[in-house]
Amino acid sequence: MPDAVVGRHIVVSRGDTVALRESDFTVPPGSITAIIGPNGSGKSTLMHAIAGLLPIDSGALSVLGATPQQSQPRIAYVLQYSTPQKGTPLTVEETVMMGRYPTLGFLRRPSSHDRDRVRSAMERLDITHLARRHLTELSGGQRQRVYVAQGIAQDHTLLLLDEPLTGLDITSAKTIDGIIHDEPEHGCSVILTTHDLEEAQAADHVILTGGRVIASGAPGEVLTRENLAEAYGLGALHDHDDAAPLLPTEHHDHSHDHGGDRGF
Repeated sequence: MPDAVVGRHIVVSRGDTVALRESDFTVPPGSITAIIGPNGSGKSTLMHAIAGLLPIDSGALSVLGATPQQSQPRIAYVLQYSTPQKGTPLTVEETVMMGRYPTLGFLRRPSSHDRDRVRSAMERLDITHLARRHLTELSGGQRQRVYVAQGIAQDHTLLLLDEPLTGLDITSAKTIDGIIHDEPEHGCSVILTTHDLEEAQAADHVILTGGRVIASGAPGEVLTRENLAEAYGLGALHDHDDAAPLLPTEHHDHSHDHGGDRGF
C-alpha cells in the first residue's frame, strides 16, 4: 500500500519568511504519525501544507495519491480548540453536523446516512448527552471532543489533529486518545502535532522538525540524542542519568482557557 503522504524536497513559506526549509518525509498508511519539535520549528506549517491550506514553494507533496488541494475532501483537520465567541448560537449537534457539509452541501437537508454519521461520531466522543447544549456552555475539554466528533463525522481517509491532547481534562484526553488509536483500524491515517516526547514515542511513525524535517521514520530511529540535540539545541536538553532518555526541557504552557475542566 502506498504511503499516505510523501514530501520530497518541499519548501514552505509564510509570507516572506521560509517556515520550513527543504524537507523529505513520509506518512505511512493506516498509522499514527506524530510531528514533534519546539515552538516555531515548522510543525503547524507542515500540517497546513498537508491539509492544502498553505502552498509549497518548491518540491513535490503527494497526499493520498494526489495534490493536497485535490485531496481536501478526504482530509479532516481538527485545530486546537478555541473559545467560541459569546452569543454563538450553534449547538453541539449542529457543530458536529458541519462535518457533513463537504458532501452534504449547504442547501441539501441531511439524509438518514448523514444523521447516522453524526450520531455515531457523538457516541464515540461521549457527547450525545450534550447534543442540545451550546458551545459556549461547554468546558474546554468538552468543546475539543465536539470538534474531533465533527472531524470524524466527515468522510475522510486522513485525520489531522493539532495538539489534540494539550491541556485537556483526563476524561477528554482519554476519549480523544482512544479515537486516535481507533481510526487506523478504520483504514484512516492519523497525523498529530505534539510537544510531548512520550506521546511521540508511542506513535507508529515520527516526523521531527527544527526549521526543516530533521528525521522521519520509526520513533526509535528518529528520537535519538543527536536528532533531538539538533531540533532543540544542546542547551535545551538534559539527562536525569546515563540510562535515562534525553528529554527536551522546553516548557509548553498548558494553562490557557480550560473552562475549569483540566484534570492533569
